[in-house]
Formats: sequence, structure tokens, C-alpha cells
Amino acid sequence: MRSIRFRLLVAALAVFLGTAIAKSQTADAPAPPPMHGHGHGFEMGEHMLGFFTDMLNLSDAQQTQIKAVMQKEHPVIKPLMQHSRQIDKQLREYAQGTYDEGKVRTLATQKAQVDLELTVQRTRIHNELFQLLTPEQQTKMKEIAANHEARMQKHMHGAPPAPSEE
Repeated sequence: MRSIRFRLLVAALAVFLGTAIAKSQTADAPAPPPMHGHGHGFEMGEHMLGFFTDMLNLSDAQQTQIKAVMQKEHPVIKPLMQHSRQIDKQLREYAQGTYDEGKVRTLATQKAQVDLELTVQRTRIHNELFQLLTPEQQTKMKEIAANHEARMQKHMHGAPPAPSEE
């Protein structure tokens, strides 16, 4: 079983990844709709790349490499995210209109498959990005993730942080 720290690291990398993709989009491309909540790491905005650049002291070469990865992976992730949002929209229609359990179950199964593929692709990309970091930056990234996890645990009903599986 993966540790919570690792999951948090992946979440932090998702934010980082989203920032890099957003920054790598061409200026003439329409801006994506604003997303609220979590899990939308590919459409976050440039400020996160700046945050990680500052926090991890990314070199210009690393920033260029990250942008290249994001440009390469954008065509893989974007259609999956669009499909996921389309399914969410259809599910909302059943929640607010006539309910059909069979159709909802079919959509939920499709959503699970799309989410599974998104998770696999994001994790692969996050690993690729993580490998671009120096060992010191990787350590710092893990610290950032651990601190974020601790804040989230505190926020979630004052629950203590999950034990580390190191």
C-alpha cells in the first residue's frame, strides 16, 4: 500500500504538472474554463510553475524540460479530462432531471475507466517530471508534499497525520 506521503507528492506534482501545461499552451489557444476544487491539475495556471520554480530553485534548463514534457503530454491528457467533464455533465443531468439508474451506472463505469486512465497517465508524467529534479530538489519536493499533507490532515477534523510507510 502506498503511503499518504507518496499520494500527496503525486498531488503536488499534479499541481506542478498542471501549471507547466497551462504555461506551455500557445497564446492564441482559448483559456480553459476555471476549475474549482482538486483533481484538475492540468488547468491550474502559471502561478504554480512560479511557485515550484521558487521553492525548488528550478534552473532555466529544468523549466524548459518541464515545458517540453507538458507540451508532449498535453494531447494525451486533454481529451481524457474533456471526456471526464462530459460524463460529469451527463451525470448532473440525471441528478437534476429524470433518474435512470441503469444509465447512471453505465456512465459511472465509463467515468471510472476514464479516471483510471487519467491516474495512470498523470502518475507516469509526474514521475517523468520528478526525474528532472536534482536529488536535493526531490528531497525538497517530498518535504513540500509532507507539509501539505500535514496541513490537510489538520484541516480534516483535526485528524493526526497518517503514519509514514518508509
